[in-house]
Parts: sequence; structure tokens; C-alpha cells
Amino acid sequence: MKKKILVVDDEKNIRILLKEELTDEGYDVILAQNGAEALELIKSEKPDLVTLDIKMPGEDGLSILRKIRETEYDLPVIICSAYSVYKTEFSAVAANHYVVKSSNFDDLKNKIREIISCLENTGSEC
Repeated sequence: MKKKILVVDDEKNIRILLKEELTDEGYDVILAQNGAEALELIKSEKPDLVTLDIKMPGEDGLSILRKIRETEYDLPVIICSAYSVYKTEFSAVAANHYVVKSSNFDDLKNKIREIISCLENTGSEC
């Protein structure tokens, strides 16, 4: 069964590109353009993993991450941001991984593979 990934990013082009890249990797990909939409999709779609941008209009990704952790503590979340300065931000520690966005998504795809593989092999938090 295909694993479902929720991509949360306010930039439409990034969402589309990530959907294409991750679909090519064999994942079922759903998209959200903001945190509120992401929280609704987490409830209704039950994704296996979330990639979450930090800098978004309205609520930022770190605030959304805190809300995700309140209800879905075990849901793997990868912070995917163009701003490496947040990597050391205390709130980002609640994420499973932090990937700096670039034109090459290999690092992100590798982290996703690593987490999905861990979940399939252990069934526990990865």
C-alpha cells in the first residue's frame, strides 16, 4: 500500500514540484497551502508523514507543528525550510528531521525514505 505524504507549503510551485518528485518515488501526495488546511487534512486524510514549511502567511510552521504534536504525537514531521537559521530553533526539535530547501530534493527524499522504512520495520516512532 502506498504511503501518504502531506506537503505543506505556501508556495504553489514548490507544492507542485514536490508532488511530482514524491509521486515519482511511489508516494500518494496530498497538498496544503497553509497550516489550517494542513490540520484539517491530517484529520481527514491520515497521512503517514508531513513535510512542513516554516515561513507561511498567517500561522507559521512551528506553531502548526506544536498543534500537530498536541493530537498526533507519533506522526512524523519533516521541517522543510529555505531558512537554515531555524535549524537550531528550540521548537524545531519537535520535528523528526529538518531539511533545508534547495533546488535538489534528494536530501528530503532520503529523509522520507529513511522514516518510512523505519516505520515499516519497527512500527514505532522514527
